[in-house]
Amino acid sequence: MAISRHNLSQRLLLSKVVFGCVICAILAVSKVRGQSPPTTAALLPSFEVASIKPNHSGGGMIRVEAPKGGFRGTNMTAKALIGWAYAGISIPRRDDQILGGPGWTNSDRYDIDAKLEDSEVEAMEKLPSDQRIEQIRLRVKSLLADRFKLAVREETKEVPVYALVVGKGGPKLKEAKPGDTYPNGLKGPDGRPMSMFMGIDQLTGQALPMSTLVMALSHQVGRMVLDQTGLKGKYDIALKWTPDQSQPTMLQGPSGTGAETTPPPASSGPSIFTALQEQLGLKLESQKGPEEVLVIDHIERPSEN
Repeated sequence: MAISRHNLSQRLLLSKVVFGCVICAILAVSKVRGQSPPTTAALLPSFEVASIKPNHSGGGMIRVEAPKGGFRGTNMTAKALIGWAYAGISIPRRDDQILGGPGWTNSDRYDIDAKLEDSEVEAMEKLPSDQRIEQIRLRVKSLLADRFKLAVREETKEVPVYALVVGKGGPKLKEAKPGDTYPNGLKGPDGRPMSMFMGIDQLTGQALPMSTLVMALSHQVGRMVLDQTGLKGKYDIALKWTPDQSQPTMLQGPSGTGAETTPPPASSGPSIFTALQEQLGLKLESQKGPEEVLVIDHIERPSEN
């Protein structure tokens, strides 16, 4: 088919325009992917109502609950709330994983009571516990963006870490039985089964992969823990130690909830490092490694109720 010079010029011009638009679109997508835009409440599911009140009790305990139909945080700092909302697998981020922000984010304390719409409660309760808690976390992120005007981004930095390795005598772990439902196993106060309980001096878990164990240990030792054991199974774990009085720890409760408290007076029991070797046949070795941290770009004291 013959094409006139005029038509050919038009087609070439159109091709250049289309090609230019495609390039612009690619560059725009690349720019968006290369950035970490701040979380906005409009992009996330939210609670129907939320109350935030200052807590002037002067106590050190932080309590976090995810009761039916909502979220409740008692005596929480802004950083503790951020750490819970932007958590890993049920384990809140440590304060040292959250950088920036004014001093009040570590000192001012609040009581938060947030509730879902009635129509959402029944559907939420039908979800597995991990999915239910993740849905609550999304709503707490929305609350932080709306009431605290929070904007955060992720960065990776080189920090001191611990590597979890197998000790000289080999692992002393009890491998979980596939398909075991643990009818007499761990249960929370609401009767729901739970796979792990982490206290200030103990960690008990059923059918836990190493990934869950290292995340729990990171909160006890105050550093990121990397799994270098090579162990691929799931294990029943019972670990007891004497807590380090120099820093608070997180208590894992039912359904991924937690509370922060000061350790009790020291006893003659083993440290967590010794307990790992003696009871599980595992060892923590100090090294350097990359860790993802949250950087607070903007935050304000919460708006009044």
